[in-house]
Amino acid sequence: MGLFSKQLLSVLEWKDESKDIIVYRHPVDKREEIMNSSTLVVRESQVALFVHKGEIADVFGPGTYKLNTENIPFLTKLLSLPTGFNSRIKAEVYFVNTKQFIGQKWGTQNPIMMRDADFGSIRLRGYGTFAFKVDDAKLFMKEVFGTNGLYKVEDVANQCRSILIQNISDAIGESGVSALDLVSNYREIADKILEVANKDYSKMGLKLCQVVVENLSLPEEVEKVLDERSKLGILGDKMGSYAQYQAAQAMRDAAQNPNGGNFAGLGVGLGAGTTIGRMFGESIASVKDETPKKKCVKCGASIDKETKFCPECGASQVTLCPKCGKEVSPNAKYCINCGEKIVTENKCPKCGATIKGNAKFCPECGEKL
Repeated sequence: MGLFSKQLLSVLEWKDESKDIIVYRHPVDKREEIMNSSTLVVRESQVALFVHKGEIADVFGPGTYKLNTENIPFLTKLLSLPTGFNSRIKAEVYFVNTKQFIGQKWGTQNPIMMRDADFGSIRLRGYGTFAFKVDDAKLFMKEVFGTNGLYKVEDVANQCRSILIQNISDAIGESGVSALDLVSNYREIADKILEVANKDYSKMGLKLCQVVVENLSLPEEVEKVLDERSKLGILGDKMGSYAQYQAAQAMRDAAQNPNGGNFAGLGVGLGAGTTIGRMFGESIASVKDETPKKKCVKCGASIDKETKFCPECGASQVTLCPKCGKEVSPNAKYCINCGEKIVTENKCPKCGATIKGNAKFCPECGEKL
């Protein structure tokens, strides 16, 4: 009775029909034992781990294996018993699924901080999907699933999600993308997240295969500022029309004032609208007048300080480092990025002679620079 109370396994395989199982232990019944000359079948996207007395004895990739001492070295030690090589193998076999588990969702429960050149420190929220897989089955067993007989995606997904979100802030910072350019650089940001987060995934024997950034949203107050900037950019030189429109709106609101009569309200509305329109127009004019100016380095024309190319002659107003190509300040002597010495060359606005360095007068005609 004792001999036949145990089941002897001749074929070991895992026909995985699930979508979320990462690790499956076979056999699950402790009464089952593996015989010498049994067949092991490991399918594509699977790895089989043999565990004997709590230690990983061997790892098998995809293929069909005849378990005997001639081709499986570790079995020699297991089967070296007085009864010979027909003994049963008291070992556990773990099948590890190495396919990609796609469509895993991530999202920021709390906003993440980002330092931006235009807006300073801002908070971002975002969401998307990611995919991961087991890259090192032995390390994954040692660090994560241990000796669990069944291990599913949901058992590790939360940890994978937390690691990804933790690295988003670093990835955005290292990508150098500004808040204004986030939408057009989702792919670049996703690639950077892959690079940064995989350093932590590899410690668990996992690999982050794909990250999809579906949305990164700015705080409401920052979005309002962007909307106002967009309005001004669309209006351009039609600021006068915008002022008239604002005045008309003010006239309408004032005319609807119930405290004055129809004609009185209209009179007040006209006066208020005209005043507001004039004030708005004057404020726009004052902004235009206060725009910082500078002289073109080539033709000497008066241009806006932030302009990078002269509208008169087309000359570049930006100084670039000759070694790394980074933009440096006009009077910089060394590049703050690589330390390269900057040798500036300007053109005299009067005679067109080339001027090196930071000379204040042209060496050819004496024109003040």
